[in-house]
Amino acid sequence: MTASSTPHEPSAFVRRLQTGERLPLPADSVTDWDTFPFEGDFRVKRIQPPVLPEPGRQGEDGPDSCRTCNKPVEEALWADDHWRLDAVGTESRLPAVVILQPRGHYDLTDLPAERAAELGPRLQRAERAVLALDGVARVHVNRWGDGAAHLHFWLLARPAGLTQLRGTFLSVWEELLPPLSDEDRRQAHQRIAAALAAEGGTAHALAR
Repeated sequence: MTASSTPHEPSAFVRRLQTGERLPLPADSVTDWDTFPFEGDFRVKRIQPPVLPEPGRQGEDGPDSCRTCNKPVEEALWADDHWRLDAVGTESRLPAVVILQPRGHYDLTDLPAERAAELGPRLQRAERAVLALDGVARVHVNRWGDGAAHLHFWLLARPAGLTQLRGTFLSVWEELLPPLSDEDRRQAHQRIAAALAAEGGTAHALAR
C-alpha cells in the first residue's frame, strides 16, 4: 500500500484508542518473559495521534528512488537472475543477519506469480545456507515492510544454546550483543554465499 492509498481519516480501531494517554502495563506482559532482554521497572509509552496519510516508505516512488534497485548486484553476497541476498550494514552481533530480496522492484502484494512461486524455495535455500554455519540452532525469518517499499525478508541466525534469545526478541538482542570481528563476519558471508551458489546463482562474496 503506497502513501497515497492509505486512509486520510483514522479507522474505527484507531478512534477507540485513547491517544495521548499512557496504557497500563498488563500483569502478564512481555516484561515477564524469560526472553525479554531488559530488567527493571517499565511503563508503556503514550499512544501518539495517528499520522494520515502515512509518509511514503523508502523507494515508494519506484525503482529510481530505491536503494536496493540502485545497489550494484556485485555488492550482494549472492544473486541469480531474479533474487539477491545481501548483508545488513557493516557489522553483525549474531552469527549472521542477511536479507533476501527480489531484484525487480516489487512488494509482496504485486510480486509477479513467477517470482511468488520462487519465494518459498529461495527462502528455504537461504535458511539452509545460514543453518550450515557453525553453532546456529534456528533461523528467524521476518518481513515487516514499514521501512522500504522493496520487498525484503530478514534472516537472523539464533546461536545454539542461547535459549534466552529464542523467539520474538532476537532482533532486539541483535542490537545488544558484542559485534563479531570483521574476519568472522566475512567468513560467515562467504560460507553462506558458497552454499547458495552450490544450487545456482553467483556467490559475489567469494570475490571480496
